[in-house]
Amino acid sequence: MAEADGSGLDPEDVKLVTLARAARGRTGATEGAAVRDRDGRTYAAVTVTLPSLTLSALQLAVAMAVASGAAALEAAAVVTPVTEVDPGGLAAVRDLAPGAPILVADPAGTVLVTLGG
Repeated sequence: MAEADGSGLDPEDVKLVTLARAARGRTGATEGAAVRDRDGRTYAAVTVTLPSLTLSALQLAVAMAVASGAAALEAAAVVTPVTEVDPGGLAAVRDLAPGAPILVADPAGTVLVTLGG
């Protein structure tokens, strides 16, 4: 298992995990996520649960990237207390990047699994 402090991870991937952790911690949300587009821009988001709208953190991060003009993604990270990635979030990443790695980390930032890539 790779720690978010950089052991075994590319520095840009460490940044994604750090951004996802920070977003989650700042809001107290269930999940935090971050994505990096092909231009190197990053987008961080958290789970949104409203009476009229529910989005996973990964879905929102992808939506933010698309709304900013991103046509493709390089990588994504999700910080979550569970070991699974929301199917909707996974599908959103795959819409823009079928083979992009998705790092799944626990709340401490330990990457438990990398999907794809």
